[in-house]
Amino acid sequence: MQKLKIQSAIVIGATGLVGRQLVEQLLLLPECQKITLVVRREQPQYRTFSQIQQLILDDFLLLNEEDVSQHTHAFSCLGTTLKQAGSRQAFYDTDYTINMHFAELLQDKHIHYVLVSAAGASASSHFFYNRVKGELERDVQAFNLDTISILRPSLLIGERSQSRFFEGLSQKFFHLTERFLPAHYTYKPVTASQVAKTMVAAAMLQTEHIRIYNNLDIQNTTWSTK
Repeated sequence: MQKLKIQSAIVIGATGLVGRQLVEQLLLLPECQKITLVVRREQPQYRTFSQIQQLILDDFLLLNEEDVSQHTHAFSCLGTTLKQAGSRQAFYDTDYTINMHFAELLQDKHIHYVLVSAAGASASSHFFYNRVKGELERDVQAFNLDTISILRPSLLIGERSQSRFFEGLSQKFFHLTERFLPAHYTYKPVTASQVAKTMVAAAMLQTEHIRIYNNLDIQNTTWSTK
C-alpha cells in the first residue's frame, strides 16, 4: 500500500492526553519538517525541537486561513468534559464551535483533516455529550474538505495533565476487570498512544474521502506506517 507523507502538520488540542502522544508520533517522522501547535500558552518542552513552532492564541477562534495554509495535514485532539467546561454551553463552545471553525478553515485546500470524536457519537443521541460529538461529525462532513478521518475511541487510558475523577475511577475499574474481557471487546478502553498511532496511520494510509475509525480499529495496533 502506498504511503502518503505527512510533510507538515497543524495540531489543536496538542496539550491534552492524545495531543501529546500525537506530537511524539509526528516527531518520529523524518519527512514531517513542520509541526504547528496551536496553544494558549507556550509549552517549554517543545522549545528544543526545530520542527515545532508554537502558535499562541488566547482564543482559538482567532485562528485564520493563513495559519492553516501550507500544511498537508490538520489534526484535532481538542475536547473537554462537561465538568471541566463548567456548563453545557462552555462544553459546546469548545467541542463543537472551535472544532467547526478549524475544519471550516480547511475548505478548498489540499489538507487531510483528522478528528478525534468519541464512541457513541450521534446527532440523534439522547445524551448531550454524544449528541454534540455527532453533530460535529455530521457538520464537518458537509464541508468541502479534501480528506476526512474521524476516530471514535472509547474510554482513554493514560495520565492526563488535568485530573478527571470519573475517568480515573473507570481506568482503575478497567485494570481490575481487563483479564475477563474478550481481546477485541467493542468498548474496551484504548490508550492515548493507540489513538495517536491510528491518527498517523489514517493520515498516511487512507485512500477514501471520508472514513470513520471505530474503537475496534483503534485497538488494532498492527498498522504499519514504515
